[in-house]
Amino acid sequence: MSLLPDPSELEAAAAVVYRSVQPTPQYAWPLLAQRLGTEVWVKHENHLPVGAFKLRGGLVYFAALRRREPELRGVIAATRGNHGQSVAYAAGLHGFSATIVVPHGNSREKNAAMRMLGAELIENGEDFQAAVEHAARLAQERGLHRVPSFHRDLVRGVATLWLELFRAVSELDVVLVPIGLGSNICAAAAARAASGARARIVGVVSDQATAYAQSFAARRLIESPVSTRLADGLACRTPDAAALSIIWEVVDDIVQVSEAEVAAAMRAYFSDTHNVAEGAAAAALAGALKIADCLRGKRVGLPLTGGNVDRELFADVLSQPGG
Repeated sequence: MSLLPDPSELEAAAAVVYRSVQPTPQYAWPLLAQRLGTEVWVKHENHLPVGAFKLRGGLVYFAALRRREPELRGVIAATRGNHGQSVAYAAGLHGFSATIVVPHGNSREKNAAMRMLGAELIENGEDFQAAVEHAARLAQERGLHRVPSFHRDLVRGVATLWLELFRAVSELDVVLVPIGLGSNICAAAAARAASGARARIVGVVSDQATAYAQSFAARRLIESPVSTRLADGLACRTPDAAALSIIWEVVDDIVQVSEAEVAAAMRAYFSDTHNVAEGAAAAALAGALKIADCLRGKRVGLPLTGGNVDRELFADVLSQPGG
């Protein structure tokens, strides 16, 4: 089996996704183009029901899981928030109970959203990797199916956003993609291959969560501590080996952005488009602004992957100067 889903797999995934949600829009915002100095298209995944792109992967994963294991009753997953909302939402559609493990200090509003979607929420560990390890233990103890954060079916679902963008905007020269555990950037590569697009793919990570950037440069898996506050969706300490094997082959470069650059991009999105972008979602714009000189004259695609940021944190970001 190929590492990346083929076009027929992506079309089948799209059929599943569109039973529940509509395609999201992509807009070329004039003020963002002025700020970046080139044509830029924003893919608005913040318009999905859970406010983030992860829902697409969850819908496809759970449709396949129900077919494979018709007697299964419960699932468990670890998350910083958007994956967990996707799991809770899609699990409910297919009659599964959902248990979600988050690290201590996780977003209060994301936690509340997961509870309202019917999930049992458990706080354990100081970072995402610790939550993953606790979820694995609970899966064994409770006989639950553990939903990973990277899986071929998740990639298939997320790839539908990129198919929409590549088909809607011809001849994109480059897309910038935030990297959490890797489903989004691998999905971009799958859709690029399926659609015949030629855009360069540039990953973006927080400079306080550099495991994927270090692993990309060294061509081997490297763990790295995380300390990012704003870009919590990028707070990966241990890369996924399967995701890395794809990233090494299809990604052109990885850019690191600071907390200040992420905050400035969050302010820019709000000022220029009046859309709320959580830190991880603003990272792609932050990366584009960082390499703006290299993007002059290019047609650029940015996924606004989610808008799930706590009110107090967003208010603090907006109150800061710059951006």
